This record gives sequence, C-alpha cells and structure tokens, in this order.
Amino acid sequence: QVQLVESGGGLVQAGGSLRLSCAASGRTFSNYAMGWFRQAPGKEREFVAVIRRSGLSTYYTEAVKGRFTISRDNAKNTVYLQMNSLKPEDTAVYYCAAGGKAATYIGEYDYWGQGTQVTVSS
Repeated sequence: QVQLVESGGGLVQAGGSLRLSCAASGRTFSNYAMGWFRQAPGKEREFVAVIRRSGLSTYYTEAVKGRFTISRDNAKNTVYLQMNSLKPEDTAVYYCAAGGKAATYIGEYDYWGQGTQVTVSS
C-alpha cells in the first residue's frame, strides 16, 4: 500500500502561482511513476502531468505545457506540481497518483490521494 497526501491548494488570482505537494508513505516511493490529475465540477478527471520513477522524464497535457512543472524528491518521498500563470480554467480538485509506469490513463494508477482544491479567480 502507498498512502498519498496532497497539500498546497488554495485560492489565487489569475496569473498567480501555486505549488502543490504530494507526500507518500508506505512502499518505496522511487518504485512508482507519479502523476497529477484534476477534476473540475461536472467534468471527468483528466491527466495533467507525469514523472518517471527516476525523475528524468516528464510529460504534460497540452493545456498546461510551459506553465506547470512536475518534479519529485525521492529522498523526501514527495512529488510537486509548480503551477504558474494560472487561469480560471485551471480551477479543479487536483489529485496525485502512483503507478507502475508513467501513463496518462487513469486506470494505470494504483494509488490516489484525497485531492486538494485549486481555485483561480478572474
């Protein structure tokens, strides 16, 4: 089992920044690819970003490229999502997830956090 706890969400004005953190406990963190997903009201959960186990490779959905940065610190069992130039359409609950391989598909992830709310005002 892997337990994931997100933090860092909040209310921010458009153009602002937030840094989300996801702390992992349980099994060896470095054995898992880590992803961030988000779910806006009335919409399905969608992929945002993923980072491989080593941290050497990342991938983003087109909507956040150039604005968001995913990173991880395997010594601290933590994955981060730095979000800059935030837009109202980024408003959602953000979830981190752990899986056996880096993927954009929700079904590839075995463990999920409880989510953290990000609200961007215009």
